[in-house]
Amino acid sequence: MPEIIEKTLSYAECVNAALARALDEREETLLFGEDVAIPGGVFGVTKGLRKRFGERVFDTPISEAAILGSAVGSAMFGRRPIAEIMWADFALVAFDQIVNQAANVRYISRGALSAPLTIRTQQGNAPGACAQHSQSLEALFAHIPGLQVCMPTTHQDAYDLLLSSIWSDDPTVVIENRALYHAGKQQVRLGGEIAPVGGSQIRRSGSHVTVVTWGAMQHRVLAAAERAAGEGVSAEVIDARWIRPLDLDSILASVQRTGRLVVVHEAHTTGGVGAEIVARVVESGVPLSSPPVRIGARETRIPAAVHLAAQVLPDEDEILGALRRAAHDVPTGRVDALAVSPR
Repeated sequence: MPEIIEKTLSYAECVNAALARALDEREETLLFGEDVAIPGGVFGVTKGLRKRFGERVFDTPISEAAILGSAVGSAMFGRRPIAEIMWADFALVAFDQIVNQAANVRYISRGALSAPLTIRTQQGNAPGACAQHSQSLEALFAHIPGLQVCMPTTHQDAYDLLLSSIWSDDPTVVIENRALYHAGKQQVRLGGEIAPVGGSQIRRSGSHVTVVTWGAMQHRVLAAAERAAGEGVSAEVIDARWIRPLDLDSILASVQRTGRLVVVHEAHTTGGVGAEIVARVVESGVPLSSPPVRIGARETRIPAAVHLAAQVLPDEDEILGALRRAAHDVPTGRVDALAVSPR
């Protein structure tokens, strides 16, 4: 086990550190994708890894089907590939390799084979992104049995969850967000034991309403929760982070305490993971003091224009309004007067 150290790193540098550790500790590990080797990644995340680890880090042609097809094959025969898909939108080109091949290896071989591969990608909106570079597709991946899906938001999780994924013997999709890569540095703990797949984190404790979120949207949720606290509404914020397997027990325990549920994500609400969480909470029979609320992108494509995209995606004010509505019966004397209408 490597020495445990602490460093101040960007989110992108945390991902780089995790990849470097995997390549250093596991000789069967490969890292490949479009522009990941010599250029160092389109977002600079894999910078320097080709120089350190040689031909185990290599560039591929512009063919997502070939990238993931070779990842599945090499994983079945002893390698532990980490394949980067530059944008999650581009993974749709190779959905057969993900859904029909990678997810089925263990099942159709009756456990004789496994596919310990990691698919690294990024998604979500950023200034100037267009409809084919800004979709949030976690629900598509999470719908498939045999796949694991995580969305690290904190710098520490960018390091830890990627390593958990690489060490897992089942195919895992790690979804990052390019808006986080270079948005400041934080103190991060490197080294130590690698945690098993799964588990959520409580990012803020509260007693009036449970807010479940993941991905970059979590930062807006925490800001809204801070404002809500000033109005007497105490929101508990849970970072689901592992979309599959979903840590339902922690969510139910929180809702049991608060009696209220709000789910916030960047993806569209129809068919989203938020709908699944609401359904499972309602099916559990946990008593609710108010109807559960889902917040996501409006039912339209994501515009490239920044001012238009801002009208499509949930913002801090909208999240705050949802917290007010969910907690309308909290005896603060202020919440009802400040309530806003839902989307």
